[in-house]
Amino acid sequence: MKRRDFITHASAAGLSLGLLSACGGSSNGATSDGAVADNADQSLGNSLDVIRDQMPGYSGPNPFVHGVASGDPLAYQVILWTRITAEGLDEIPVIVQVSETPDFGMLVYEGIGYARSSADYTVKIDANLPQPGTTYYYRFESLGYVSSTGRTRTTPAPSEQTDHLRLAVVSCSNYPYGYFNAYRRIAYRPDLDAVIHLGDYIYEYAQGEYADKNLTGMRPVDPPHEIVSLDDYRRRYACYRTDGDLQECHRQHPFICVWDDHEITDNSWKDGAKNHNPENGEGDYVDRKRAAVKAYFEWMPIRRVDPDDEIRIYRHFEFGQLLSLMMLDTRLIGRSEQVSLPSKARDPSRQLLGHEQEKWLFNQLQNSSSRGAQWHVIGQQVMLSPLTLGTLPDTPNWHIGGGAQLNYDQWDGYEVSRRNLLGRLEAMALNNAVVLTGDIHSSWAMDVAMDPGNVFAYNRFTGEGSLAVEFVTPAVTSPAAPTKGLSDLAAAALIPLNRHLKWVDLYHRGYMVLDVTPERCKADWFHLETVSEPSNQEHFARSYMTKDGGNHVERANAPSAPKLNAPALAPAATQIMEAL
Repeated sequence: MKRRDFITHASAAGLSLGLLSACGGSSNGATSDGAVADNADQSLGNSLDVIRDQMPGYSGPNPFVHGVASGDPLAYQVILWTRITAEGLDEIPVIVQVSETPDFGMLVYEGIGYARSSADYTVKIDANLPQPGTTYYYRFESLGYVSSTGRTRTTPAPSEQTDHLRLAVVSCSNYPYGYFNAYRRIAYRPDLDAVIHLGDYIYEYAQGEYADKNLTGMRPVDPPHEIVSLDDYRRRYACYRTDGDLQECHRQHPFICVWDDHEITDNSWKDGAKNHNPENGEGDYVDRKRAAVKAYFEWMPIRRVDPDDEIRIYRHFEFGQLLSLMMLDTRLIGRSEQVSLPSKARDPSRQLLGHEQEKWLFNQLQNSSSRGAQWHVIGQQVMLSPLTLGTLPDTPNWHIGGGAQLNYDQWDGYEVSRRNLLGRLEAMALNNAVVLTGDIHSSWAMDVAMDPGNVFAYNRFTGEGSLAVEFVTPAVTSPAAPTKGLSDLAAAALIPLNRHLKWVDLYHRGYMVLDVTPERCKADWFHLETVSEPSNQEHFARSYMTKDGGNHVERANAPSAPKLNAPALAPAATQIMEAL
C-alpha cells in the first residue's frame, strides 16, 4: 500500500512509529566504541523524517516487486533484504523498521539503506537487534510505499542453553521444472528457527532446456537464453523472486544459504565447468564466475565473511550450546576438476575444499568441541558418503569400499579430501557430527564410516565404526528417477550394495526438517504430492535420527512434534488492513 495510506491507518489504530535504535547503534544510543551519543535516537529520527520528505518524486506502481527476505542470523544481528523496482531512479533511500510485534507497536530498530544501480537496486541492511533467540518483524519503506511485513529470528547466544531447534533444509529449486510447493509448505511452519538452502537456488539453462515441457508456458524463465553475463544472472534471480511461494518462504523465515554449481553453471569447479563453452561465445570462465558470484551476493540475504575476498562463502553459525553449523563451499573456492576413474580420484593432489577452507573447517570442529556444543552440523552440497554398485577387495591404504562408484562429482571423486575429514573426526573422537547434503534431487539417510565396505571396520547392524551421519534433502522441483517404481527398484539394489545406506527415495520432491534436542538430532522428510501444479498437499515420508553419542542412524517411526507456542507468522497485507 502507499505509505501515506498506511500511516493514516496506523495512526488511527494508535500504532507507535517512534525510533528506538539507529543503524549500527542500540536502544540506548551506544556508538561502536561503547560511548553513549546524546540524543542519538532523536537525531536519527529527525534525519529519517528529512529523508522521507526528500524522497525522489515517484508516481509508479509498488516498487517492492520482489518481496522481502532475511538471512544469516546471529545472536544480535540479521541481514534484511529487499529490492526497489522504479524505472529511471537511482540512489533511492530505503528505510527499514524492526519490531517485536507484527503490528509494529514495539519498534527496536530503524535504519537506512540505498537502492543503487551498482547493486541491481538491491538493499541489504545488517540490523543490530537487542535480544538473542527472538522473533522479530520488519518492513521497508521507500518512494511512498511500505513493503509487506517480514518475519525473522536471531539465534540463541553462544553461551545459552537451548533445548529445541527446528531447521528446514532444501536444495535444487529449478523454476521451469515445477511449482515451488515445498517453499509454501515451509512458509506455513511457524516453529522454524531458520531455513538452510544447500544450493542450486537458480538454474542457468535456456528456456526449455532441463525443464518440464508441459510447463513451458506457465513457468517461463528470463532471460530466455542461458545466463552468462552479470545482467543475465541478475535477471534470472529477479525472475525466480517473482514466485509467490519463494517470496512467502523468505518473508516468514531467515535463510542460511550456500551455492552449488547451477548458480554458476553445471558441474562447476575452481577453474572451469562442464557447461561452460568459450568456443560457443560464453566468454572467459573467470568473468562468468565473477558475474554469478556478484549477482548471488546482491540477491541473497547473505553477509560477506571477508570484504576483501569476493568469493568466500564458507562460514559458521552458533545456535546456543545446542548446535554449531558450518556451511561449506564444495564448488568454487578449492575444487579440482572432476575425473572419471578411481585411480585419478585417489590422486593426493586433488582438492575439494582447498587447503585454506579445509584448515578452517578443522579449526571450527575443534572450536565447536571446545566450547561444548552438543551437535556439530556441516551444511554442504555433494554427497560425502561413498556410493557404489558393489565393493571390490580392499587395496592398500584405500579401503573405502572400492567398487564401481557412480558419481565422481561427489566426494567419491576426491578421496583424499574425504579421508582427511573423516580422519580428523576419528582423531578428535568427536561425537555428534551430522552432515547435511543437497544436490542429488533425492532423499537419503546414511552412516558415515571411514571404511563402510569392510565388515571388520563397520557393522551395518549396530552402526559400530560409524563416525557421523549424513542426511540428504530432496529437491524442491528438480527430478531424479522418472517413476516411483524405478526409484523402488534402484533402492532395492543400492541398499544391499552400500552397507552404510539405510534409506533412499529417488522419486519424490520435497524438503527435510531437522529437529534437534540435547538427546538426539532427527531428520523428518516431507514429500510433495506434485510439483506439476500449485498444491498444498504433502505427506510425511520417513524419519531417521542419531542419538547423543551414537554417531549412527536409527529409524524413527513418526515426525517430531512442532514447538509449542511458536511466534505468529508475519501477517499478509490483507490481514494488516483488516486489523487496522
